[in-house]
Amino acid sequence: MKLVGLRPQKIEIEPGTVMNIWAPTRTSDKPAVVLLHGFSLDGIHTWQFHVPSLAGKYSVYVPDFMFFGSSTTDRPERSVAFQAQCVDRALKRLGVGRCIVAGFSYGGIVSFELARTCPELVESLVVCGSVMTLTESITADFFRRMGNDGLKLSGWSDLLLPDSAKGARTTLEIGTYMLPQWIPDCIFRQYQEVMSEHIKEKAELLEALVIPDDEDPNKISTLSQ
Repeated sequence: MKLVGLRPQKIEIEPGTVMNIWAPTRTSDKPAVVLLHGFSLDGIHTWQFHVPSLAGKYSVYVPDFMFFGSSTTDRPERSVAFQAQCVDRALKRLGVGRCIVAGFSYGGIVSFELARTCPELVESLVVCGSVMTLTESITADFFRRMGNDGLKLSGWSDLLLPDSAKGARTTLEIGTYMLPQWIPDCIFRQYQEVMSEHIKEKAELLEALVIPDDEDPNKISTLSQ
């Protein structure tokens, strides 16, 4: 990433809370693009193949959410709102006043929250593989469909925090279109080891992610036709 003008910076959001973010080494007048990662990997590993294509026309920023990469906090908050707040404050520390936000999966949920709470920051959104809010009904429907396919899940941690190479393969098979079968187990074992870092805190993030349907801040009222 250094070849395209990005380097990692640790931004102190407040005492005890530090966000790692890959940011341009030089200031420019190019529009800012912020890339928000999913739950499986940190920022730069998620977006490593996209950054070189974007860096020519945009100032690219790639943060790590709390408990991913080198981002940590001693605060007890685990909500999407807290992740969005940290991204907002880190970007402001770096002088970003307006940006395009691209979010994948978990990062998509955070990006919707960022747009909702910081409209002065977010110019536009690009979201894939995500929902606006992960509600109890969406979760129940997903678990039901997985059960019909033979995979019993009691919580998101069962899927997203695998405890073995076999579990990691299952996770990536569900989240990837036609995952190649020739990938060796050592790759999945390494992935499982990475996801085991801060596993307690990540499990708490997943628990806080699901909210009751009637508390959905992004719920859109039904319109008469």
